[in-house]
Amino acid sequence: MKGAANDAMGNAKQGVGKAVGNDRLRAQGKAQEVKGESQKAMGRAKDAIKDATNL
Repeated sequence: MKGAANDAMGNAKQGVGKAVGNDRLRAQGKAQEVKGESQKAMGRAKDAIKDATNL
């Protein structure tokens, strides 16, 4: 959940930053989006490990 929220919020920040011409906000949004994507990937990896050990 946390990863999806960071991903969505990052996308929103990028959009607002682009709309108002704020490069700093766009950069913050991109960083938050990347953080969310990595959190989602970590969650998928943990799920895969759980599935593999519960055979």
